[in-house]
Amino acid sequence: MSIEVSRLANGLTIATDTLPHVDTVALGVWVKSGSRNERDDEHGIAHLLEHMAFKGTGKRSAWTIASEIEDVGGEINAATSVETTSFYARVLSEDMPLAIDILADILTDSKFDPSELDREQHVILQEIGAAHDTPDDVVFDHFTETAFRHQTIGRSILGTPETVQSFTSAQLHAFMQRQYGADRMVVVAAGKVDHEAFLREVESRLGGFRAKAESPTPQYAHYVGGDFRENRELMDAQFILGFEGRAYHVRDFYSSQLLSMILGGGMSSRLFQEVREKRGLCYSVYAFHWGFSDTGIFGVHAATGKQDIDRLVPVILDELRKTADNILPEELNRARAQYRAGLVMSRESSASRASQLARQLMLYGRPIGTEELLDRLSAITTERLRDLAGRLFFTKPTVTAIGPVGALAPFEAISDMLSPTGHPAHRIAV
Repeated sequence: MSIEVSRLANGLTIATDTLPHVDTVALGVWVKSGSRNERDDEHGIAHLLEHMAFKGTGKRSAWTIASEIEDVGGEINAATSVETTSFYARVLSEDMPLAIDILADILTDSKFDPSELDREQHVILQEIGAAHDTPDDVVFDHFTETAFRHQTIGRSILGTPETVQSFTSAQLHAFMQRQYGADRMVVVAAGKVDHEAFLREVESRLGGFRAKAESPTPQYAHYVGGDFRENRELMDAQFILGFEGRAYHVRDFYSSQLLSMILGGGMSSRLFQEVREKRGLCYSVYAFHWGFSDTGIFGVHAATGKQDIDRLVPVILDELRKTADNILPEELNRARAQYRAGLVMSRESSASRASQLARQLMLYGRPIGTEELLDRLSAITTERLRDLAGRLFFTKPTVTAIGPVGALAPFEAISDMLSPTGHPAHRIAV
């Protein structure tokens, strides 16, 4: 394995994945803090902080940050998720020290200038408005809000117009102070990088970073489920049916990934063939499984016309029920092949390798090689998948729909259709 991992005296984890056949390096700082780490009065602050990362430090203006990295042909960006925030760059290998210096400067000396903050708040308000005007985006926000009602894990990452406009520079500094500690951070590089050289550069700039974050870990998530639907005058209806899924660490996480592929992972999947190809009831249908550190969510998304939604849902429910009775070996083999191909293809991208390594270090505390992941997939049987389906799809669902959804069956009727004789309801232990 080309991966090396070190840890500084302050607890900061540093890892490299060396690829001598490339001339670039993808690198970044990943923080184990995202939207679910926000307090009730901080909804959207993690995302705003990410936006403000490139708006100036004590020694660099926003223009200087952008021009310095682009003067060497590099790229720099940041991203916020439910559980993490990342700041990353891609540069030629000889420009690695510059990229580290800029990222470290952002993390240690961001100004959060009030005038810049005011402009970026306005940008995010536009982003929120654009999301609201995009039904196939906003339906997912309502989906997680319904599945994890009144919990930060279910809230929109963007926040609300009211909360975003309320934040001050002092609040951004306070949030970073509480959430960003070396014990919650990993610095990773993948590409043409020497581990010892990278280690020295990071240590010189972040070796004195505070050792521990000051805030407690988020409250344990509790799947609730339920129903949300919004009638809108649209050309199509967006529909999601979901269930409690699996956390990254539990036994059936990878089984859930394969099950989602069998159901709706491509053109050969059950849902695509039955719902779209054979019946023509929608123009888009797929299944997904998202894992978090302590829970997960399994779902099916479909986009259809007003005249077909009443017929679409029973067909989807029938396909879910069938997986508890029969999964063919060739379906499992195809899903394994898809998963394996995705892993191998992602290994061809230095940026993907860096983010994958960072995620593994934050979740598992160690790198996990491709062969180890493939061994886990090889151990999964059709019997195990059928057992999982029998437990997964007969629990309380989450139903979310936006558009011309007046003909959609009531929540109680959908729940009843998911409790057939012979498949008693179970609660998934996570």
